[in-house]
Amino acid sequence: MNRKLNMGMVGGGPGSMIGKVHYRAALLDGQIDLVCGAFSSDPSRSGQTGREYFLQPGRIYDSWEEMIRKEKDLPEGIGMDFLCIATPNHLHYPQARMALEYGFHVVCDKPLALNVEEARELSGLVRETGLVFALTHPYT
Repeated sequence: MNRKLNMGMVGGGPGSMIGKVHYRAALLDGQIDLVCGAFSSDPSRSGQTGREYFLQPGRIYDSWEEMIRKEKDLPEGIGMDFLCIATPNHLHYPQARMALEYGFHVVCDKPLALNVEEARELSGLVRETGLVFALTHPYT
């Protein structure tokens, strides 16, 4: 691939510490651009964060479901290549599952799920799809 990877982020809105950690880490080697996000369950707060990251207005989404669906329809090189999950723990599993089902690689803050059954399902999806699933532990 002769271009930067396009990252989408869920979570990390106003007041979020972990979202900024993931954003800054993604930019460290100059190989990733943040291209879209659904940063909060409150659309106005999501918009605020998207503007702070200088995203195009049409790439700041009101919900993570809308973002995954719409980004899937964008051409390669324009749409997100992978989803960075920086939301409260109870959302990690449904967000990761939908991203994998729509063909996106996933970088997820720990924990990947709330129970073993969810973890096994995500593991199975990764095996079926061949997509990358990275689990971060930013404090280790």
